[in-house]
Amino acid sequence: MSWHDRTIPAATTVAPAPALPVHSAVHLTKGGNLAHILLEGQTYTLRITRQGKLILTK
Repeated sequence: MSWHDRTIPAATTVAPAPALPVHSAVHLTKGGNLAHILLEGQTYTLRITRQGKLILTK
């Protein structure tokens, strides 16, 4: 069988993934540089550094 004798598989339709939520770190910290985030009874600290980077600690 040569390459031009092969059938091309039908295109499948894939549903687009739902959009992920976007949260502003500045909004979470209410304009400051610290916020506490709860997950399954554990408290995490989100910190915005002076360089504008994020640190998440337990």
